Amino acid sequence: MGKEHRKSKKGQSSLELLITLSFGLIILLPIVVLAFIQIATSTSTLATTEAQEAASKLASVAAVVGAQGFPAKQLTLLQVPPDVADIYVGTESGGIGHEVVFVVRTTAGASYVTAYSPVNVTGYLGSLTSQGTYLVNVTSYNSCPSDKFIPCVEMQPS
Repeated sequence: MGKEHRKSKKGQSSLELLITLSFGLIILLPIVVLAFIQIATSTSTLATTEAQEAASKLASVAAVVGAQGFPAKQLTLLQVPPDVADIYVGTESGGIGHEVVFVVRTTAGASYVTAYSPVNVTGYLGSLTSQGTYLVNVTSYNSCPSDKFIPCVEMQPS
């Protein structure tokens, strides 16, 4: 009977350990899930903030170049954050407008990050959606390439 009694004690302690570990995992699992959700949210927030900085920089450069008038040009570095789906200058169709818009993919869907420019802007930067640093040509025109009767600032990838 001594051997049987020891085997049941070992079995009982193994079962107790298994139950204790199971309760520990049950408690930790929601914490890990919440941590992953929080990380995903903060990554989206960071990408949106970086996109706002990039859009504001482009709008600022456009204002300076536009104030100088034709034939002013400036080559600027643009830092594109992760999760950018598209970049519009002027309007979504590439027309003349006053906005630089970054479309950022977030956990809640697409977020439109906009910067206002006091001068007419146009161009297309949609090919610069991969994360990285790019050169952008910012050029002032007396007559915009898309509308010959309006002065504007055009932005194109270099």
